[in-house]
Amino acid sequence: MNILISNDDGVNAPGIFAAKEAVKDLGNITVVAPEDNNSGVGRHLTMFKHLQISSCKLEDNSPAYSVSGTPADSVVIGADYIMDKKPDLVIAGINSGVNISRKDLTSSGTVCAAIEAVAMGIPAISVSLFMDYTSFEKDEEGNWHLNQDFEMSKKILRDCVLKIQKKGFPEGVDLFNLNIPSNCLSENVKITRLSDKMLNKTVIDDKEDSLQEIFTYEFKHNNVPNEFIEDDTHKIVMITSKLNESHEEGTDGHCLMVEKRPSLTPLNVDMSVPVSKLEDWY
Repeated sequence: MNILISNDDGVNAPGIFAAKEAVKDLGNITVVAPEDNNSGVGRHLTMFKHLQISSCKLEDNSPAYSVSGTPADSVVIGADYIMDKKPDLVIAGINSGVNISRKDLTSSGTVCAAIEAVAMGIPAISVSLFMDYTSFEKDEEGNWHLNQDFEMSKKILRDCVLKIQKKGFPEGVDLFNLNIPSNCLSENVKITRLSDKMLNKTVIDDKEDSLQEIFTYEFKHNNVPNEFIEDDTHKIVMITSKLNESHEEGTDGHCLMVEKRPSLTPLNVDMSVPVSKLEDWY
């Protein structure tokens, strides 16, 4: 089995190495990923512009390739250019975060890397590690840091790939979206449907004192030109979001946040509604 691994966190992110470690003995592995973090870019493709491919090494000194583009770019370049023949499976992840819900899923660079694979006729699985407050730890100096433990994710991803190798994809399923909570109460994977909404988004500016810390956080990485001057016709704002914590039973969100167990959601890329639904409408 030829497996292409990509992600949206960047080729140096620990999750992509964890994915490679999970399946390294299950086939021929090729790693192609963006050179930088590309979270939230969806299925953005860099068309008719130059992209740079660079050879690099993962932390075990195994070979990988970085692309000066997006997750979708990386899948296309990996499958159609770097690999000698199309992969049998694309794995997107392991993403540090959560990717759920029908209203937010296509903003995910991780999931859309898998969708791009499907568009090329390649089955795919996207996988994410959902880290809640229990993943944050304080060091001796009182500073908070994120403890990313991928061991459970590696085990569950490996089991899923073994099932795919044995059974193939079910009829009508183009890709699987796998999410694993960092604080699992059960290792048993639950087959779920998409929840309604993952994020509640809000636009803020600099007027509310209680939001000053958020508004100025990582402001150096903003998309505002250096020469920008705020006046009556130009305004600086920021889109922020909070996780929606209310989900129906049987959905990916409920599985992750209430049952605290891994969620596997079968997806296909047919977004159309049956034509019969419109027979008396138009």
